[in-house]
Amino acid sequence: MTAATTVLTARALLLDMDGTLVNSDAVVERCWRRWADRHGLDGDEVMKVVHGRQGYASMAVLLPHRPMEQNHADNARMLAEETADMDGVIAIPGAETFLASLAGLPHALVTSADVALSTARMGAAGLGLPDVRVTAESVGASKPDPEGFLKGAAELGVAPEDCVVFEDSGAGIRAGRAAGMRVVGVGPRAALHGPDVLVRDLTQVRVEAAGDGTVRLHIG
Repeated sequence: MTAATTVLTARALLLDMDGTLVNSDAVVERCWRRWADRHGLDGDEVMKVVHGRQGYASMAVLLPHRPMEQNHADNARMLAEETADMDGVIAIPGAETFLASLAGLPHALVTSADVALSTARMGAAGLGLPDVRVTAESVGASKPDPEGFLKGAAELGVAPEDCVVFEDSGAGIRAGRAAGMRVVGVGPRAALHGPDVLVRDLTQVRVEAAGDGTVRLHIG
C-alpha cells in the first residue's frame, strides 16, 4: 500500500449509475441539447444543471415558471428518447471489475434513471445490475434530496453513517452528504463538488471484504 492510498471502511456501498458506473454523456448531451434548442435555452447552461437529477427536477430549475405537470410529461418523453439511444454508452474504466468484487457484499444501485433506462444502459455497457436497485420510480424526490440514498441504506438494513456513496455529480454528492454518508467522487465533474475522496475512475478502487462484515475500500 502506498502512502497516497486512502482506506474507507463501510458496511454497504451505494452506487450512482450515470457518470459513476456508466459513461452515458454522449446520449445525455444529445438529448438535452435538443431539448434546450426546443425551449430557446443555452445548451451549455442546461448541461451544467442536468447531471444527477431526474429530468423533471432539472426542468423545474431551468423553466421555473412552467407547471410541474408539464415537466413530468416532458420528462416521460425525454426518458423514452434516452432509452432508445444507446449510441456511445460504455462502462466507466474499472466498473466491471469493481462490480464483480462486490458480489456477496451489501451494495445497491441508486439512480435518477427509471427501470427501463437503467436496465438498458447497464446492459449496453456490459454491466450486471445489482440485486438492490433504487430507481426514479422508487422515490418521491430527486437528488439532491437524500431520499434515494436513505432508501437504499434501509433496503440493505445498514445505518446511513455506515454507507459509502459513489457519485459523479454535484446533485448526487449533495444527496449523499445530506443522507449523512461519506462520498467517493468519480471523475472530473465530482472534483468541483468536494467529495470526501476523489478518483479518476474505478480502476483506482480496490474492494476488500473484512472478516467482521465490513468492506474496506482501498482508494488511490
